[in-house]
Amino acid sequence: MTSPTPPAVPIRVLIADDQDMVRTGFRFFLDAQPDITVVAEAADGETAVRLAREMRPDVCLLDIRMPKLDGLEATRLLAGPEVADPLRVVVVTTFDLDEYVYGALRGGACGFLLKDSGPTLLAEAVRAAAAGDSLVSPSVTVRLLRHLTEGPAPTPVVAARPAPATEPLTDRELDVVRLVALGRTNAEIAAELYVSLSTVKTHLSSVQLKLAARNRVEIAAWAWQHGHARPES
Repeated sequence: MTSPTPPAVPIRVLIADDQDMVRTGFRFFLDAQPDITVVAEAADGETAVRLAREMRPDVCLLDIRMPKLDGLEATRLLAGPEVADPLRVVVVTTFDLDEYVYGALRGGACGFLLKDSGPTLLAEAVRAAAAGDSLVSPSVTVRLLRHLTEGPAPTPVVAARPAPATEPLTDRELDVVRLVALGRTNAEIAAELYVSLSTVKTHLSSVQLKLAARNRVEIAAWAWQHGHARPES
């Protein structure tokens, strides 16, 4: 797989995690990417919020369990509905709990990753967030959306029920939507459908417009609610 062509200005990232080894590992990998640079680190939530407000990074990677201020509250302060000029936040955590997923999405996060998702998905989440897209760990996406078809979620997911499509989706758009609903990344969708990554992004932009969906989770929710996706066996 070829590395992405570096942009004129790299994506600026803040890493907040109370474990030194995690921050070091994330920095080592992300700084090795030609299009990403780590500009700040924080070991607690209060410092993360202060540095983020001062430096305005393109993407903030926040752990959930941090001293002084947890990642969910930090997300709300940086990206929540009350924030006039929100930052892009991706929550990265060890804890695969529904309440954390819902709390992060309600708080304005545009991504939710598990730390064991691997470095490649971490970089993809940073790029997606910087581009105004969202990425949720595939296993979390599938479980989250099963709640919409098998029973009520513990708490509602913000805007997870988009309105009916303003115009019909094409067959290829439905193919893309189905794979999004099963938790596939853009790269995986491109490989499975034998199309380019840019083609997948074009289809997703069209789908988002037709569904009036704000992010990837809403697209997937629509697919599950309208019978265009099935749980993986």
